[in-house]
Amino acid sequence: MAIETSTTTPSTTNDVGDFHGQLTTILPRLRIYALSLTRNRDSADDLVHDTVIKALAGRQSFQPGTNLAAWLFRIQRNEFISGLRRVRPTVPVDSTIAETLSHPPHQESGLIMREFLTAFSKLAPTQREALLLAVVEGLPYETIAAHTNVSVGTVKSRISRARDRLEHLLIDGDMQQQSADIADGDTSTAESPSAPL
Repeated sequence: MAIETSTTTPSTTNDVGDFHGQLTTILPRLRIYALSLTRNRDSADDLVHDTVIKALAGRQSFQPGTNLAAWLFRIQRNEFISGLRRVRPTVPVDSTIAETLSHPPHQESGLIMREFLTAFSKLAPTQREALLLAVVEGLPYETIAAHTNVSVGTVKSRISRARDRLEHLLIDGDMQQQSADIADGDTSTAESPSAPL
């Protein structure tokens, strides 16, 4: 008849249980000490967590009968110092202060405006005038027609063609004058330097 022997002796089991029990009773003191070190509740909780993990992982190095609290506080202090070394100190900056310290880049808006002005200058003068009066000034078609001495249909056509031409110039980058502008009755486009010869 074989007698089974367990690998853990009752004294080892009591030591492990005693270690866990003492660790549990010291946890509130560890949290207070962590708060005094970090001055932040979340960071203190993280520090206590890291301390307990290190203590459980290094439980074999603890000498029973010695001061467990001092051993844990030493682990916690060392972990706190290691954390300071790992992370560079940062200063919390209010978002309004951070926004005043940096400026958004202006290059892109300048390029976009330059492209728009180049494309806008390629429009026929009558189309530019009609588009400016309608879009920028917000005038109704009838007022623009009376101002330019043309019919309302011609104003609508000029604005529509100007918008289409601007879209084409800005998207495709094509700077050639379309023959459709001449069909509009604008003879000024034939004199435009961008008109094909």
